[in-house]
Amino acid sequence: MKYDVFSLIPQVFSGYLGCSILNKAIENGLISVTDEPPYGGGGGMVMKPDPVFAAVESVVGTPPECPVILLTPQGRIFTQQDAQKFAEYPRLALICGRYEGFDERIREHLVTDEISIGDYVLTGGELPALILIDAISRNLNGVLGDPDGAFDDSHASYLLEYPHYTRPPVFRGWEVPEVLLSGNHAKINEWRRQQSLLRTAWRRPDLLQKAELSPKDIRFLRDQGIGPEPD
Repeated sequence: MKYDVFSLIPQVFSGYLGCSILNKAIENGLISVTDEPPYGGGGGMVMKPDPVFAAVESVVGTPPECPVILLTPQGRIFTQQDAQKFAEYPRLALICGRYEGFDERIREHLVTDEISIGDYVLTGGELPALILIDAISRNLNGVLGDPDGAFDDSHASYLLEYPHYTRPPVFRGWEVPEVLLSGNHAKINEWRRQQSLLRTAWRRPDLLQKAELSPKDIRFLRDQGIGPEPD
């Protein structure tokens, strides 16, 4: 996967990309991130179309050879499902906004998607671009140590992830759930599934409307008094 990032301040990317799994992914050739030369809109508060078009087209072609994503609070909210979808592409172009925004012709004739990371406004699109790079890269083969790790993450299947425990088995009187020490993997998997269902129902009940629930899941939730109503 190659990311082409268009930003007025590309130097902000080096610190985060030089750490943890993203740095390992870059070193192993699994991803590459290119900080393109800055573009600007002169002294105004709106990004002019000509330098933005010129910067993007000079790198990804005319018409663009890959999705061109505009990071903007006016875009649709980014989800884990988007991260999985974008991970299928070999290349992505990310345009980071600044100032008041962009000339509307950039939205209409250059970008293929507009993404927001939440219902709030940041100074620029650099942090959202890093969030997309991180979330998307986790879904690429070889980036995570566990090949199935991304599929268990919160939101991967519209369920929040189950609780995690490690040593010691007792800390300040708080014990690790006995089932996790049993060695019975079937029971452990059942417990984890139930905990994901409960955590989602308590914290993000809206997600349950999108999740694929088995009849066993539905019975479990109804037994807890929090499941979907019978048809």
